[in-house]
Amino acid sequence: MSLPADLCERTLNRILAAHPDLVEQETPLASLTSPMSPAPVGSVRVFKGSAVAKVVYVGLVVPMIQLDSHMIFAFTPEDSAVPHFTLDSVYGGAYHAFHLDLIPRADLASHLPYLDAAFHPLSPVFESAAGIEGLTPAAIGPRQRAIMSPWMLVNRASEEAFAAITEHVDAYAAHWSGLVDKGLPDDVLAGLADTDLAARDTAVRANIFSRDVDPVWAQVSRLLGDETTDAIRAELVANG
Repeated sequence: MSLPADLCERTLNRILAAHPDLVEQETPLASLTSPMSPAPVGSVRVFKGSAVAKVVYVGLVVPMIQLDSHMIFAFTPEDSAVPHFTLDSVYGGAYHAFHLDLIPRADLASHLPYLDAAFHPLSPVFESAAGIEGLTPAAIGPRQRAIMSPWMLVNRASEEAFAAITEHVDAYAAHWSGLVDKGLPDDVLAGLADTDLAARDTAVRANIFSRDVDPVWAQVSRLLGDETTDAIRAELVANG
């Protein structure tokens, strides 16, 4: 198994073990095909539960174009203040790359107690990643960064550096699962009374998975076609 596949599978299994009510769903996207290959080029897995409302895994493996890409999004319920969790792990021929983050459910600048409870504990982990030799900035612009969190780790990596980020992924996943299990303090939730969590989540997820915002969807369309690509996006934009 490749490094990106192994990292994503380990993390997915960790989430499923920590939240055992997640149940895998049937999906017509279970086997992804492409005009580029007679064999399947990937798969989608979907799990649904309660405290973790939905987990979506998307894997694309096409050796002829040196693509080995694996993604997890774990979504909390629409009305929850607990962030979503995401991990991308990729090998693109010349380099490895990864994207690791918790996606805020409310504005951080105006809700400092929420920031401190949900994100600040990740600061030592985030800062330690800067010391990993072999990481370089990924090509992501401020428009995409603005809809994620300041604790987002998104880098290209040498093989050695990619292997070294496993402990950071584990730390983010453990912190996130703790938030899911324990919830946020009552005073923190009271401070979010000005936020329509469900409406904000709908808008943010539409932006995160927008073709206009993220150019990766154009690349996926070239591989899978527009219809299949939009079906994958539909799994990601809503828990239903």
